[in-house]
Amino acid sequence: MAGQGTPATALLAKRKIAHRTHPYTVDPDAANYGALVAAALGVPPERVFKSLVTEVDGALTVAVVPVTGELDLKALAAAVGGKRAALADRVLAERATGYVRGGISPLGQRKRLPTVLDASALDFVTVYVSAGRRGLQLELAPADLVALTDARTASLATR
Repeated sequence: MAGQGTPATALLAKRKIAHRTHPYTVDPDAANYGALVAAALGVPPERVFKSLVTEVDGALTVAVVPVTGELDLKALAAAVGGKRAALADRVLAERATGYVRGGISPLGQRKRLPTVLDASALDFVTVYVSAGRRGLQLELAPADLVALTDARTASLATR
């Protein structure tokens, strides 16, 4: 779709990865933003994933978890062989990824960060992640998401 290109969609096009884009309108400051995005798209919220930039033992790491759960920081640290994890500072996350909060995609980041995808994504034929800007989601196969990000999979979300 014209005017919706992002580094994430450009990467998918370049690699010829099957995907669909889905525009939506949700207030980025709304409580329970992820659930509202799922409702706007008309899909089950467990198929919509948020990308959270974290620091594990001081190294930036992306955790991709369903919007229906919260990130288990201890599980994330264990998944990457670290001891301590915390959410990264918003400015640092935006600077490293090249995206703004509410639009951080696991794909096409300015600096490719280690990524861990919640294992529940593998239960679906396709999942939804940010396309790299607020108001636009990507739908793609979880196996393609893993391949493009070199992601590890682990149980990361509390439900």
